[in-house]
Amino acid sequence: MNYAFTDIQQSQQLFYYLLAHHALAGQEEPMLFRAYTENEQVKQLVKSQAEAAHCTTERYGSVIYLIPDLDNHILGYSKKQLKEKLCKSNGTDRDYYLSQFAIITLLVAFYDGQGSSSKSRNFLRVGELMNLISQRLAEGVQLAQQGETGAAGNKDVGGLAFADMQQAFEALRSSDKGSRSRTTKEGFLYNILMFLEEQNLIEFVEKDEMIYTTEKLDHFMDWNLLNKNHYDRILRVLRGEVDE
Repeated sequence: MNYAFTDIQQSQQLFYYLLAHHALAGQEEPMLFRAYTENEQVKQLVKSQAEAAHCTTERYGSVIYLIPDLDNHILGYSKKQLKEKLCKSNGTDRDYYLSQFAIITLLVAFYDGQGSSSKSRNFLRVGELMNLISQRLAEGVQLAQQGETGAAGNKDVGGLAFADMQQAFEALRSSDKGSRSRTTKEGFLYNILMFLEEQNLIEFVEKDEMIYTTEKLDHFMDWNLLNKNHYDRILRVLRGEVDE
């Protein structure tokens, strides 16, 4: 297929903008947004460039997002990189899986609705999130104990080693002084929340210890992450089935 030079030029400008900002909002860049949404040639050129960079582009409402593939460690994060960012300095695999479990617990707390949107609440307190993590881990361990016990006495539930994650969580010290150390439960959650805020997925009000979701995360959950195939991919990450 032959493309007009102006279409190629616009697609390159658009893809470069996505590389730099990860998202393109229609109200901020109306010309580029219209080029993507109204010109099929430009859209296909952008998608082709994204595919070559191991990404996809998706339009959710009035925003176009650049989404790295699960194994894209250039624009995304590898397991090793996430472990270094989210876990304590000598963090193990169980610490890493606990951090992912904490994120999933946060998502489930916000997005379990059955209406036009999956979002069921507007905010979440840090203390409640900590209690939910402890509660869900205990429930998982109990289900494992009700099932067949493996050689190590740690039966997985749906491929998730709840006992290992519970041990990692309970090994973290508790602090009533707002500790930011990753060796405490409070610091462990703080680092996760700060990481999610850096990705523009949540707004974390430290003073009030309140967590709010962003429009970006709302879009992802309603139109992308809650898609059955993508949900299965998330479970594979938690089970350690994705290459590092």
